[in-house]
Amino acid sequence: MSFRLGTRITKPASCRPYKRKPDDPVFRPLRIYTLDPLVSRFQGAVATVQVPYEPLRPGPIGSTLEILCGDGFQENEPADLDSPRVLIENGYAPSMTNPKFHYQMVYAVVSLVCVAFRKALGRQIPWGFDAPRLRIRPHVPEILDACYDKATGELRFGYSKDKDGRYVFTSLSHDVIAHETSHALLDGLRAHFNHRSNPEVQAFHEGFADVVAILQHFSYPEVLRAAIQKAGGDLARATLLTEIASLLGHEIPHTSDRSGVRSAVADPVADAHEPHERGTKLVVAVFDAFLTIFRRKAAPYFRLATGGTGVLPPGALPHELVEVLAVVAARLSEQILRICIRAVDYCPPVDLELGEFLRAMITADRELAPNDPFGYREAFIDSFRKQGIYPSGVSLLSEDALVWQPPEMRIPEIEGLTFAELQFEGDPASPAGPCELERQAIALGRTITDKRFAGVFGLAPDSSGTDVPVIESIRTARRVGPYESVVFDLVAEVTQCRHVDGVRIFGGSTIIVDPEGRVRYSISKNVLSERRLEAQREYSCRL
Repeated sequence: MSFRLGTRITKPASCRPYKRKPDDPVFRPLRIYTLDPLVSRFQGAVATVQVPYEPLRPGPIGSTLEILCGDGFQENEPADLDSPRVLIENGYAPSMTNPKFHYQMVYAVVSLVCVAFRKALGRQIPWGFDAPRLRIRPHVPEILDACYDKATGELRFGYSKDKDGRYVFTSLSHDVIAHETSHALLDGLRAHFNHRSNPEVQAFHEGFADVVAILQHFSYPEVLRAAIQKAGGDLARATLLTEIASLLGHEIPHTSDRSGVRSAVADPVADAHEPHERGTKLVVAVFDAFLTIFRRKAAPYFRLATGGTGVLPPGALPHELVEVLAVVAARLSEQILRICIRAVDYCPPVDLELGEFLRAMITADRELAPNDPFGYREAFIDSFRKQGIYPSGVSLLSEDALVWQPPEMRIPEIEGLTFAELQFEGDPASPAGPCELERQAIALGRTITDKRFAGVFGLAPDSSGTDVPVIESIRTARRVGPYESVVFDLVAEVTQCRHVDGVRIFGGSTIIVDPEGRVRYSISKNVLSERRLEAQREYSCRL
């Protein structure tokens, strides 16, 4: 059974962030709006964030990001973040009227989201398009919308005037920037996550991007402290933290990308079809689990602050209680975000369903944190159950039933894929080069397309109407768990397309290989599944 290598195989070798030199600064401090431009400074409207340092050309233009100016808001020059005066002032001062600050804002927020993904996945993430840099247009005129355009490799942020004639910029909304960046990163991680095979594929994209935006709120201490104080310690009532681009939505209620006023604590619309609305089920489920775990961790501090009663007196919370709750919430949000991002590596490569994402989260977390003293996985299972999100093929919503299982058939160790045989560029998360990635992909392809094992990986050997399998990606990862445990993995993605009466149905597998070359997981969707074919046909008729 033959196979071919996909166009993304060598991308990790060509899309690399700047490698810091010994005498370089570690970070570049830059100021941003933490939520929206109209948030009060008493609610932490502005923060100075630590962006990983790299030398920048005016734009700014770095190793993986390129800000494009001059789209129509004003005739202006690019932002020079390496100018001595700008450096000493931690970047340009926050301003709705200075385009250079707009460029700084999108560069900083996109960079922070990329860092969150790299930390969670334990490797660099190549883009899903044929260019080394993500191009970002902060001022696309006369439309208040934002999008990721895969064809051009661009993030586009529009601007327009509200009903009172004032300019509103999506490039100044932290949540919109984080949301669209997540779309671009997901596209780099999975070749077929945009193929509309069922209603939950797009819903996952939108919900996942909202989860990233919301959990990033908790990384800004001033916002977090202000929200905790205002909500009396009840994060379910902390609207600053739980709403997506709320002020943008209030300013332009008809915004076409539905950016405004989506909430992590709202009741999702039952049987919603629109992707943003359907994706809210995922957002609410994840945040509900976050709240459950936060309350468990915060309970001892509430008891200490109330003499054991757990009932807070009227008035403002004690400063010390606000501080400790902010630390707990910030650390927890980072952990939950890493679990969610890491779970992408444990999802099937095609036709994703929300229930399968739950299975991926449980498996990914159990791999790095076998001990679960605060019941993270139990909280996720309960919160997904509340939203009616059930994975198919699982009879019980229990941890043991939800984790992915090793292949039932024994697969021999894959020759050439042990970590002793892999070649790196200084770090197990960095491949040596394009030739090494192609060598790894060929070694994997020879095993998984063997007729004895092809079915384990969702493939159809020598079946009429199917294309040859495609090795889409192969990437090493070095993951660090919450208890400093380190897990090394090789994560690969293979797909196969089947053509039936004008319908294209994809199958394949996400394959996790351990350092000894053993296949630990094959998370597959069978390309010959008649159930999936009928479901896709039915869904296509509704589009």
